Amino acid sequence: MRTRLLVLASSIGMLGWGTVLPYQYAYAANTRGWGALAAALASTLFSVGALVAAPFAGRLSDRFDPVAVAVVAKLVAAAGVGSLVWADAPATFLLGMFVFGFGLTASGPAASVLVLRWAGSEDRRKVFAYKFTAEAIGMAVGAFVAGQFVDLARPDGMTTAFVAAGAGFGLSAAIIHLAGIGAPAEVTPDLAAGEAEQRLSTVEALRRIFAVPALRWTAVVAVALALGFYAQFESGLPAYALTVLDVDESAIGLAAAVNCVVIVALQVVVVRLTARRSAASLLMVVGGVWVLSWVVLSVAQLTPDVAAALFVTTFGIFAVGETMYAPVLNPLTASLAPKGLVGTTLGTFTAIQTTFSALGPLVAGALLGLGLANGFLGLHLVISVVAVYGAWRLRGALRAGTTEPETMAGAVAEPVTEPLTTAPTALAA
Repeated sequence: MRTRLLVLASSIGMLGWGTVLPYQYAYAANTRGWGALAAALASTLFSVGALVAAPFAGRLSDRFDPVAVAVVAKLVAAAGVGSLVWADAPATFLLGMFVFGFGLTASGPAASVLVLRWAGSEDRRKVFAYKFTAEAIGMAVGAFVAGQFVDLARPDGMTTAFVAAGAGFGLSAAIIHLAGIGAPAEVTPDLAAGEAEQRLSTVEALRRIFAVPALRWTAVVAVALALGFYAQFESGLPAYALTVLDVDESAIGLAAAVNCVVIVALQVVVVRLTARRSAASLLMVVGGVWVLSWVVLSVAQLTPDVAAALFVTTFGIFAVGETMYAPVLNPLTASLAPKGLVGTTLGTFTAIQTTFSALGPLVAGALLGLGLANGFLGLHLVISVVAVYGAWRLRGALRAGTTEPETMAGAVAEPVTEPLTTAPTALAA
């Protein structure tokens, strides 16, 4: 029941994301007349807030009750997005977007830790899959509903969206608080932070995390997969479609809808089919899906008559990979995290992905702005191949048992002799 409430809270929270973010750029740049620079800075500060929040919230989730961390983070997000109602100058709008990004992202590591606490090892992949699907639905519903009442011709045309987003985050916080009432105080040994871990500085914690070879390769895969799709989902790919493929704007909305529908339709089936597959092997498949998607996008450039259809199809192909990526990455990362640093590890990985994802739109804008569409396609094809290679190396590290931190001298600690597939926090979790 607790995990169901957590999934519901995640979906309602992402309604706020979908209600505001797809429209905030045009609202700031055109509706309020603050210009493209202010609008771009708003998106950047949202990402900066996310970058600051992720490792901070992860550390707090190890040291304190993650329910409290998640609830406070949701309320901060509600305050940030709600403050945009009164933002009548660029400075106040930028500050509100920063707080919004901080609160929204800070709730992520805490929610992941709650999944790990409240779900048995055999159910973790399934719960993460449901959570991801619920968030995708929440984002899509939020964007669709907001499209019916957002009026970018009026300065107050997004007031209802800001209020609705704030209310959504507030309700999400209340549901998480409700789910945490009466939750067992005991923490499983793999998630518990002892006094030694609590006394670690942030730098020392990061050293322990990246002393694990398998975690280093997991980071490579996570960054490559984020750069290979998520960093371009909202800007680079639509820009490529409009400026290079010359498709109608409606095709972009249809592609996003297809992406969501495929995720919802296939997520449960894919989780069942892959339940006993190793996480590293599945991440190799995801990288392969990314490679295929970029090949199809390249073909679309050569076939203008069906370019729109191929663009929409590509988003459906990406979605197939997403159904494997989302349920696997967090349980894998948690299973490899040093004892007592699960939240810190999850937060650190979120920060790394956010940092590189924030660079995605800048790279796409530079390449497409210079007319280097082939460079844009080729770069992301290479990045996707790097993801496949990283996942292959990760699989080798897991099979070799190099899931313990390296010693200060650089030697690998004694490898685990028990197969990871039989550990309490198995990769199949």
